[in-house]
Amino acid sequence: HWCHVMEHESFEDEQVAKLMNDNFVSIKVDREEMPEVDHLYMSVCQAMTGRGGWPLTIVMSPKKEPFFAGTYFPKTGRGNRPGMLELLPSLTNAWKNKRNDIQKTIVQVTNYLHKINNTKPGSPLSRAIVTNAFGNFIERFDSDYGGFGRAPKFPSPHNLIFLLRYHKAYGDPMSQTMVEKTLSKMRLGGVFDHIGLGFHRYSTDRKWFLPHFEKMLYDQAMISMAYLEAFQSTNRKEFADVAHEIFTYVLRDMTNKEGGFYSAEDADSEGEEGKFYVWSSKEIKEILGEEDGKQFAEIFGFKEEGNFHEEATGQIVAKNIPFLKIKISRYAKQNDINLESLKKSVEKNRLTLFHQREKRIHPLKDDKILTDWNGLMIAALANGGKILNEQTYIYAAERAANFILSNMRDGNGRLLKRYRNGSAGIQPHLDDYAFLIWGLLDLYEANFNTYYLRSAIEIADLMVTDFLDKEKGGFFIGPENGEKLLVRAKDSYDGAIPSGNSVASMNCIRLSKYTGDTKWADIAENTFQSFSETITRVPTAHSFMLAAFMFDQESPKEIVIVTDKKSPETISIVRKIQNIYTPNSITILKETKNTSELDKIAPWTSYHEAIDGKVTFYVCENFSCKRPTTDLDIAIKYLQ
Repeated sequence: HWCHVMEHESFEDEQVAKLMNDNFVSIKVDREEMPEVDHLYMSVCQAMTGRGGWPLTIVMSPKKEPFFAGTYFPKTGRGNRPGMLELLPSLTNAWKNKRNDIQKTIVQVTNYLHKINNTKPGSPLSRAIVTNAFGNFIERFDSDYGGFGRAPKFPSPHNLIFLLRYHKAYGDPMSQTMVEKTLSKMRLGGVFDHIGLGFHRYSTDRKWFLPHFEKMLYDQAMISMAYLEAFQSTNRKEFADVAHEIFTYVLRDMTNKEGGFYSAEDADSEGEEGKFYVWSSKEIKEILGEEDGKQFAEIFGFKEEGNFHEEATGQIVAKNIPFLKIKISRYAKQNDINLESLKKSVEKNRLTLFHQREKRIHPLKDDKILTDWNGLMIAALANGGKILNEQTYIYAAERAANFILSNMRDGNGRLLKRYRNGSAGIQPHLDDYAFLIWGLLDLYEANFNTYYLRSAIEIADLMVTDFLDKEKGGFFIGPENGEKLLVRAKDSYDGAIPSGNSVASMNCIRLSKYTGDTKWADIAENTFQSFSETITRVPTAHSFMLAAFMFDQESPKEIVIVTDKKSPETISIVRKIQNIYTPNSITILKETKNTSELDKIAPWTSYHEAIDGKVTFYVCENFSCKRPTTDLDIAIKYLQ
C-alpha cells in the first residue's frame, strides 16, 4: 500500500522526479523478482535505522555500497519524518561535500554485511531445540483468538504445520489445540474474504477482523496446506471445506489460461484500500431484499454505522467488512432454523453479492507468474487432490508444473524466475528451485507419474551446483554465476513463507528417502548445522527447518506400494494409506510392468514385488522394511 502511495506521491511528481533525475541514477526493484537484492539491503536498513519494511529506500555509491537507508518518505516533511524535497538536496550536498563521512559509513556497512553473512557451522541440532520452539509458541499463543502475539497477526501457516507435526511426533495435545483455535478463528474473521473466498495478507488487529486487503498467491498455497494437514490430523470437515474455498478462489481468479498462477491482487482500488471488499448495510438489503439482507447482516456482523475504523484516519465509515460474528450453526440454533436450509440460503446470498461485487472496479492484479510461488501452489493443489480425493486439483497442479517446466527454463535446463506476456526471464534464486522441487515431489505423490519425480531430482542437482555453500553448508540466495553484490547472502529465517534453506533441507531429506542416496541427507545435515546457532537463538523463526529436522529424526517411513497396474482401483487403495496422517513419510507406487524409470531413480525398490498379483505394501523405516503384506489393515497398522 505505501509503495503505491510513494509511487504516486513522489515518483510521479515532476518536482521530485527532477531532483532525482538531476542527481541520482534511480532504480526501482521488484523485490519478488530480485529477493537477494531485497534481502541484502533490507538488512542494511534494519541495521542503520532499527527497523525495516517496504517501500525500502536505499542510497548507494556507483559500486553498490549503501550509505543511507529508510522506508517510506512523503513528498514534503511531516513531523520528524523528512520529505523527498528536503532529503534529496541534503543527500546530494553530502555526496558532493562530505564524501569522507560517507566513505566511513560505507566501510562500517560493508564490514557489517560481511560479518552477518560469514556464519560458521555450529553444533548439530538436537531434539531439545524442537521442544524449545514448541515452548516458545505456547508462551506467545493468544488463547482468546488464536495466532501468536497480539497485532498485527500474520497467518504464518508453516508455524501451524510445525505444531501439527510436533503433535504427531510427541503427542502433546496443546500443539494441536493451538492450531485448531488459530485456523478456526482465522476463518471467522475479516482476514478471510467471505464473499469471494481466499485469504487477505494479514490482520491489523489481534481478532483477525481488519485485514490488510492484499491477496498473495503464496498465502493461499501455504494456508491451504495448513488446513489440509489439520483436516488429516483432526478429521474436522470444516478444515477441508476451507481448503476447497481457497482452491476455488485460486482456480477462478489467479490462474492464467495456460495453467500458471498469478502473483497477487492489490489492496487498493480507485485509490482507496479495501474499497472493493466493503459494504454498507443499505447495499446488502437492496441487493438481497429486506429479509435475507437483515439475516445476512446479522450473521456477518454488519452495523448501520459501519463496523470498522478506517486505518489511515481512525474514523468510523458507514461500511462493513464481512466476518462471521456468529457461527452459522449457532445462529440456526438460536433462531430455530434448519441448519442445512440456512447454509443453502447463506451460500445463495454470498454468490449474489459476489456477482454484484464483480461489477465494481477491481484491484490491480499482479499477473506475473513466479516460479517459486507457483511451486508452492503446485504443492498445495497436489496435496489437496490427494487428501480431498479431488482430481480437478491434481489436474491443475499438473498444468502449472508442465507450464513452468516448458516455459520457464533456459537452454541448459536452469530455471527462469518470471513469466509475463509470453516472455520468461530474470535469473533464478534459491526459492525458485526449492519451492518448485517441493511442488514436483508432492505432485509425484498425487499422480505417481515418475516424470515429476525425475524432474525434481534434475532440478535439485542444479540447485546443489549453483547455490550450495560447499565449504560451510547451507544454500546461498543467489546463484554462483549471478549478479555480483557486495556479499553473497544466505538466509535461514522463515518469514511470511518458509525460507529457501528450510524448504531445500526438507527436499533433501525426502530425496534421500526416494533415491536411497545418502548424499542428500548429508546436504540437509550440513544445512542444519550451518544455521544451528541462529536456530538455537530463535527457534520459532525456523519452524519449517525444524519440521525438516523432525522428518529426518522422528521415525521417517518409506512406503512402497507394488501393483501390476496403476488402475483407479489401485489409486483408491493408495489414497486410504495416504489418508493416514503420516507427515514424515514418502510414498512410491511401483508398477511391475513398467519399472525401468523407477529402477534408475530408486534402485533400492528393485526387489519389491507384488505377492500373488495383489497390491502389496512395504512399510520401511530407514531402508529396513517390515514383512510385506497384501492386507490394507495390516499396512495401516504398520503406519500407526
